[in-house]
Amino acid sequence: MKRIHLIRHGQTAWNADGRWQGMIDIPLSETGLNQAAALASYMSSRPLSSVYSSDLQRAVQTAEPLAKIHDLPLNQDARLREQNLGIFQGLTHEQHREKYPELVEAMYRDYWGFTFPEGENRGQVRDRALAFWKEMIEQDSQGETAVVLHGGTIRVLLMQLLGPSRELDHLKLLNTSITTLGWEKEKIQLIELAQIPHLQQTPQSTDAL
Repeated sequence: MKRIHLIRHGQTAWNADGRWQGMIDIPLSETGLNQAAALASYMSSRPLSSVYSSDLQRAVQTAEPLAKIHDLPLNQDARLREQNLGIFQGLTHEQHREKYPELVEAMYRDYWGFTFPEGENRGQVRDRALAFWKEMIEQDSQGETAVVLHGGTIRVLLMQLLGPSRELDHLKLLNTSITTLGWEKEKIQLIELAQIPHLQQTPQSTDAL
């Protein structure tokens, strides 16, 4: 059975502030860099055969130590980016509600179809992430693969692969959390969901996008 580890990127200063990043290219904070190092150390014994990441630097910086410790190339793919949140990017949830109350209500009414002004909807994120998944599975059908990406992208991909559920809709994905899926003969098995064993002694993370 092939195993795929979906890993959220490490913490950024905007994560700590609760600001929505979307496609704005924010680097890891010192805490995030420490989380990435802890992740690489924890996964050093895994038999990884490939490592992928979003091309946004917070994902790349998280994936680089992991790829290095396994002596593997890092394959960057723009399809793994976080959702483009348009005019909501850079704001906290409280600021969204204050500035755009009607848009916030519309966002909650239409989970897949709501398109952020100057951005995209979750359906578009799902489609590009699923296209990556199918291509990755065809190219790397054996061994273990690590994919470093973003909380929103992980959530919509899981909902597509496993089916929608209240648990996934409200899933808290902390920075560098690991979700492991098994893949065999077109069947998917959830092995591990949003675990952070490598962060037990490090500062807590946030699931702000």
